[in-house]
Amino acid sequence: MATPAISVVVLILIFILASAIRILREYERGVIFRLGRVVGVKGPGLVLLIPIVDRMVKVSLRVVTEDVPSQDVITRDNVSVKVNAVIYFRVMDPQKAIVEVENYLYATFQLAQTTLRSVLGQVELDDLLASRDKINQQIQQILDVHTDPWGVKVTAVEIKHVDLPEEMRRAMARQAEAERERRAKIISAQGEFQAAQRLSDAAQIISQYPAALQLRFLQTLSEVATENNSTIVFPIPIDLVRAFVERLPSIHRPDASLRGEEDAEN
Repeated sequence: MATPAISVVVLILIFILASAIRILREYERGVIFRLGRVVGVKGPGLVLLIPIVDRMVKVSLRVVTEDVPSQDVITRDNVSVKVNAVIYFRVMDPQKAIVEVENYLYATFQLAQTTLRSVLGQVELDDLLASRDKINQQIQQILDVHTDPWGVKVTAVEIKHVDLPEEMRRAMARQAEAERERRAKIISAQGEFQAAQRLSDAAQIISQYPAALQLRFLQTLSEVATENNSTIVFPIPIDLVRAFVERLPSIHRPDASLRGEEDAEN
């Protein structure tokens, strides 16, 4: 008769020990409730509880990654886009995360969705595409302020993808093409302006030093005379030709004949 009673006592002791001993990992903490009241946070390692009196709720301190699904957003300039993002957060105060909010994971997830729609509705499409880092930081700061009473720290928010309508994509492609054509025309005009400036400077130098024109002429001839070119060009001094032109009879000079006709009429 004593053996069954001993077995029952042993089973009760094993049950009590099993309910009183808890082992928490390095990234886990346990919020202890004693008769419904919070008595503290314990862990990691071995945690001893009072059976039937104490109850422990585990909280993970690791960074949680939540994917915010695609949200339909109308930007400030009335463009409808679909945006999805990812949020990174972790529990800093396990006691607040259990006591202050019913489900901190769900609450943070829902807050991230509403904040994403609210912030993106206040920016224009160009800012959304070009200043994504600034918008991410703004969303992260807003979430961090709201989740701080819950003992949750939002470490980062990243916008992953912005889905634009097909009409807007074609319009942006035309705009980008027109912008590149405008830049090409400006660069070409700047090149022509700089070339004109250099030619003007060269003309001024040559007008002061006539010998420079002869040297430039000889350099041009050297560039024309290639290896397989059979044409031979001999430069004639301009001064030599000018002397023969001045000695030509007046009949071959149009200006002289005109002056003769005028004298005859007078």
